[in-house]
Amino acid sequence: MNSAKKIRLGVNVDHVATLRNARGGRVPDPLRAAQMALAAGADGITAHLREDRRHIHDEDMRSLKEAIDAPLNFEMAATEQMLDIALRIQPHACCLVPEKRTERTTEGGLDVVGGRDRLAPFIDELSRAGIRVSLFIEPSLEALAAARDVKAPVVELHTGAWCHAIETGETAKAEAEFARLRAAAAEAERFGLECHAGHGLDFDSARRIAVLPQIVELNIGHFIVAEAVFIGLEASVKQMIAAIAEGRGGTSPLSGEGRGL
Repeated sequence: MNSAKKIRLGVNVDHVATLRNARGGRVPDPLRAAQMALAAGADGITAHLREDRRHIHDEDMRSLKEAIDAPLNFEMAATEQMLDIALRIQPHACCLVPEKRTERTTEGGLDVVGGRDRLAPFIDELSRAGIRVSLFIEPSLEALAAARDVKAPVVELHTGAWCHAIETGETAKAEAEFARLRAAAAEAERFGLECHAGHGLDFDSARRIAVLPQIVELNIGHFIVAEAVFIGLEASVKQMIAAIAEGRGGTSPLSGEGRGL
């Protein structure tokens, strides 16, 4: 039995807002989705307030902060506007991510190595306000060292390349990407950084990455919301929690069966 601690699940509600915005109006409500996810066992809620407001809106962030009794992880670009909003909303945590207007979703990790001088003041100001800062990075030694240098307490490893390789059947690439994630998680611990992971995860990949004992939190949105179309949001969240627990070597809350790793 794996003795590592339980992994926290943060449910990203961005794609609920995307569905709402496709038609306008107020439904489906990201706040309602957040409340349902927490009732189903999620440990926190993640939401990305993009500069173009393509899904989550400012009022969504305010509502989430005011109405949920759980950690709120505010994903944001490192801009003065987003810094001002974060300082006013006071979420539990802010995850600094790269952002391009032309991308469908976040395409890679933050350039911490090249952006040290720009990022350090953001991290310092958010930290002084009592907001825990994480950096969404590629699983590389250079990015981890830079994160340590700018005094970020948390990193979130970008799992997108690994998940894409699995999806496209590129077995050798998937194995190589997983080896990078494994090595990065170990280095994060050595550097004294709390290690999270996310992007593109589904039940199977979440189960596998949960094997890495250094990872203490997964942030997952698109797959959970997509699966909810077929099985409901409560069931989707619960099944994700079960998959993570199985990977970590714990007992599945759905089946009651454990698996030693």
